[in-house]
Amino acid sequence: MEHTTMTTKLISLHNAIKKYVHDGDLLYASGFTHLIPFAAGHEIIRQGIKDLVLARATPDLIYDQMVAAGCARKVIFSYIGNPGVGSLRMVRAGIEKGELEWEEYSHFSMISRLQAGASGLPFMPMKQTGAADLMKHNPQYQQVTDPYTGECVIVVPPLKPDVAIVHVQRSDAQGNAHVWGILGEQRLAAFAAQHVILTAEEIVDEAVIRSDPNRTLIPGLVVDAVCHVPYCAHPSYTQGYHDRDNDFYLAWDEISKTDEGIQAYLKEWVYDLPDRQAYWEKLGPEVHQRLHAGERLSAPVNYGEY
Repeated sequence: MEHTTMTTKLISLHNAIKKYVHDGDLLYASGFTHLIPFAAGHEIIRQGIKDLVLARATPDLIYDQMVAAGCARKVIFSYIGNPGVGSLRMVRAGIEKGELEWEEYSHFSMISRLQAGASGLPFMPMKQTGAADLMKHNPQYQQVTDPYTGECVIVVPPLKPDVAIVHVQRSDAQGNAHVWGILGEQRLAAFAAQHVILTAEEIVDEAVIRSDPNRTLIPGLVVDAVCHVPYCAHPSYTQGYHDRDNDFYLAWDEISKTDEGIQAYLKEWVYDLPDRQAYWEKLGPEVHQRLHAGERLSAPVNYGEY
């Protein structure tokens, strides 16, 4: 039987953003607590992409920076803040000034929207959560009658991004990717989106991915581009590769107090650098050492011989 070689999806992050992210797109940068694709956000800023609708369960600093750079016209979110520190100053200021459109959801309803989008459903029913006040201000929340019990059920519409960006620990050249640690909404975002850009700490042989199929959170069939971007998630963390840079989250609170501070940061750390490798090198060995992940291996798994 003749075997054919599959075409690689490997591409630079610069070219992936240029090809798949366009002015006015609805963008979902995934990752919960860790695996937040900051490098992709910086590349979008670098390329001057505008009028984006930025959706995330927790916008984190990545969207504060993109809003500061003028990339966004709207944010769709559940919980908004600099985690453990305070407000996202630029996002909050844009909303308060009426310069930034916004939709707010509870965490559960935001994930329910992604679930509907990933499943190809017109809406997703959900139990009443702490979103009662949100329902008064967000017309996207609706109610339908349960055909089985006659009770009222809250529903939310699907969230279907034009582009989802997902960072993972390792992937093969086709986009079959392993993820471990805290699992957020990465899989739902990937299945809900029209296009998926995958960034990875490591590009590995297909045999490595096949050796542990249960860890393959993202299948290559939904991935358009695979980008090798080590340290993509800084200042968030990537489990097993580098720690969270808590010092930077505190520093951003000071940097973002003034427009001058933000623009100086963007110039030094985004516009004046060509890529994530240059960014990581600029952070320097002291930061590298501070964020070193160390090693704590899981126990081996025996899938059996067959």
